Amino acid sequence: MVIFSLVILYPFWQVVVLSFSDGREATTLGFHFWPKNWSFEAYRYLLSSGEIVRPYMNSILRTAFGTVLEVLFTILAAYPLAKKELPFRGGLTTYFIIPLFFSGGLIPTYLIIRSLGLLDNFLVLIIPGAVAIFSIIIMRNYFMSLDAALEESAVIDGAGYVTLLFKIILPISTPVLATIALWASVEHWNAWFDATIYIRNRNLTVIQVIMREMLASASEQSNELTLNNNAQQAQLAMSNVRSGIALLSIGPIILIYPWMQKYFIKGALIGSVKG
Repeated sequence: MVIFSLVILYPFWQVVVLSFSDGREATTLGFHFWPKNWSFEAYRYLLSSGEIVRPYMNSILRTAFGTVLEVLFTILAAYPLAKKELPFRGGLTTYFIIPLFFSGGLIPTYLIIRSLGLLDNFLVLIIPGAVAIFSIIIMRNYFMSLDAALEESAVIDGAGYVTLLFKIILPISTPVLATIALWASVEHWNAWFDATIYIRNRNLTVIQVIMREMLASASEQSNELTLNNNAQQAQLAMSNVRSGIALLSIGPIILIYPWMQKYFIKGALIGSVKG
């Protein structure tokens, strides 16, 4: 287990070291456990090459609202499918599963969003991803695994539908909810393609788009340096910039994952119970 962990962590730690190393150290081969000469040139370049504060805040807001809505809609869809005697309940579940085997068409999606007036609107980054079929299926399977006696005793004590769901069922569903929330937050944070298609206002774009533009700008500078027969300096600049971009783009996920790790592991096992 220790060896496996080291294999997984080695590339990440090298990215951290490269992002804070100076140019000469970044181009040397071998393992660098710690930067010998600390340098913040990569981050200075990223901060000075464009405005990243607003896109970063946009990404944080998008991830926060998108995750909350996805978890809420998952609960509201999964609980009736699992516990209520609905007409054609099996057919409804199949109806939810079928879209998992097909990818949505870009042009029809664009036309629908345009007809709703969501182009160049921050809501277009949140609403289309607020429902996740996979999360609904996982949550449904978990709800079906719960002992019916728990709900029956609550109903006998006078609990209504809302009380039963939010005060009895959800508190014991924390591991699965945390797992779904973690999946949702990673998905919303890493999403960038929709921002390039539906957003033209620079004040509404997300950090993932800006980081790709910065990386392209750094590549152009690298090409210019190569033409000037200074390929070593170009490689050195690119290695630092790429490492800095990688750390900035995954920073929030790195911060929240350790906090939710125990829920993630437990929830992944619980949510896989066959319904």
